[in-house]
Amino acid sequence: MGEMRIFLADDHAVVREGLKALISAQPGMTVVGEASDGLTACEKIPGLRPDVVVMDVTMPGLTGAQATERLRREYPQARVLALTVHEDKGYIRQLLTAGAAGYMLKRGAAKELIHAIQVVAGGGVYLDPIMAGKVVGGFVRRPVEESVQGGGELSDREGEVARLTAAGHSNKEVAARLDLSIKTVETYRARAMDKLGLQGRAELVRYAVQQGWLQGG
Repeated sequence: MGEMRIFLADDHAVVREGLKALISAQPGMTVVGEASDGLTACEKIPGLRPDVVVMDVTMPGLTGAQATERLRREYPQARVLALTVHEDKGYIRQLLTAGAAGYMLKRGAAKELIHAIQVVAGGGVYLDPIMAGKVVGGFVRRPVEESVQGGGELSDREGEVARLTAAGHSNKEVAARLDLSIKTVETYRARAMDKLGLQGRAELVRYAVQQGWLQGG
C-alpha cells in the first residue's frame, strides 16, 4: 500500500501549516493539497484523490457540512474527518448526516488526530472521546421504538448495543458497560445491523443521526 493521502481544508493558514507539519512527519502519510474554503476544497479534491479530507466545520463559501455533502456526491471515495472547536452536538449531527466519517475537536492531542485519521482511512467512524461521552448519555435507558428498515423491531439488548456502537464505543467497551461477553455483543450487533438493513458502522452512525439517537445527554 502506498502513502496515505491527506487533504486539508481550513480557513486559517496557521492551522493548515501546523496540521501539514504534524501529518507530514508521520511515516506513510503525505499532505497532497489544501484549501482555505469549502468551495475550493470541493474543486481540488477530485483531481488530487486524497484518502482522507481533514475538514474545518466553519469556513467561508461552503461550510464543512455543505462541502462534505457535495463531496459525498462528487467524490465519495474521500473520507471526511471534521476538525472543529465546536462541542455542540448539533454540529455532530450536521456533519455525520452530511456523510462525514469522523468528528474531532481541535483541542485534542496531536497523537489523537493521527489516530483519528487512521481510523477514518481504514473505513471506521471516529468520534472525539469528549463528544462521545456527551452524545451517549441516556442511550442505554432510552427505549427503541422506531420501525427499522429490515422489517423487524430491535430487542432491548440489540437497541442498547446499536446505540452504544453508533456513539463510538468498541465491542469491548460495550461489553464492559452492559456486562456481556464480547462475543455476545458481536451477536447482538450483527442482529441489529441485519434488522436495520445496514452495512458497517458508518451507515449505523448515519441511521442513528436520522433517528435522533445522538440528541441524548
